[in-house]
Amino acid sequence: MHIRRSAEAVTVHAPAKLNLFFEVLAKRPDGFHEIETLMVPIDLYDTITFREDPSGQVQLSCKQVFRVAGRRRRRCAAAGEDVLPAERDNLVVRAVELVRQTAGVRRGAAVRLVKRIPMAAGLGGGSSDAAAALLAANIGWGLNLEPEALLRMAGELGSDVPFFLAGSAAVCRGRGEQVEPLRHVPELHFVVARPRAGLSTAAVYAACRPAEHPRAVGRLCAALGRGNLRQAGNLVWNRLQPVSATLCPAVPELDRCFSELGLPGYGMSGSGTAYFGLCRRASDARRAARRLRAGGVEQVFAVRSCRQPGGPGGRPETQGERPWR
Repeated sequence: MHIRRSAEAVTVHAPAKLNLFFEVLAKRPDGFHEIETLMVPIDLYDTITFREDPSGQVQLSCKQVFRVAGRRRRRCAAAGEDVLPAERDNLVVRAVELVRQTAGVRRGAAVRLVKRIPMAAGLGGGSSDAAAALLAANIGWGLNLEPEALLRMAGELGSDVPFFLAGSAAVCRGRGEQVEPLRHVPELHFVVARPRAGLSTAAVYAACRPAEHPRAVGRLCAALGRGNLRQAGNLVWNRLQPVSATLCPAVPELDRCFSELGLPGYGMSGSGTAYFGLCRRASDARRAARRLRAGGVEQVFAVRSCRQPGGPGGRPETQGERPWR
């Protein structure tokens, strides 16, 4: 997470993620699935701004900012795929309330959420926002909670939330909460596209069947560690992709579009519907983004992997730093 603190507020820039590998191993007794996934944070950010509020209440305001066909479009929550959850159901509010409960405090907060990460896309925006809210509340209220306490709370909030406290690419196991950071993955460049339609994670998992002969993530980790992009591209894998393709026609259409870009590798992130292509350099990602926009894909991003300063404790940056271009 990229964190800035001023006298009035704590601001946390919460990154999206891509799943370069996703295997479903088994259905668990608790209703979740046992998985193995390789996730990478990317420099597409939501922003959380946290201010202490004398009312003693936790209040949330939201703005959505989406880029469409190469330009920015601002809009409020409205009917359709991009509706934010009601305030008490929003993961940001739940995260702040969980910090209050864990620390035994009754202090209030005014939280501002600016959404840039597309929702229902497999990019982890909600989970990243929750992790950012944990850090913001801990710092904003001066609680000095231990990293282990933050990780426990992250696991309570959602399977992907602990990953966003890791500070780097990571292999995640269990239901996603067992995080093994990978410190030697080089900077990676991607083009990311999200079609108009989104998918429910629950619906995708409900239709998925665990692998009879599961693939392992080790070869992909080794290829990335050696900087062998072509081999890494051939090892990109997502067990959920065929299921998502049957539920949403936009997924196979994006697969066709990406197959024509000549990239080292490509695939779907998480439960979809966003697709990513692995690119050799930033200029290749920008070129691929232009082709996808010209082909009618609305939300397209040229991004790179990012290393998140601070880890679970959260290290504030200087006031002038700005993590996106």
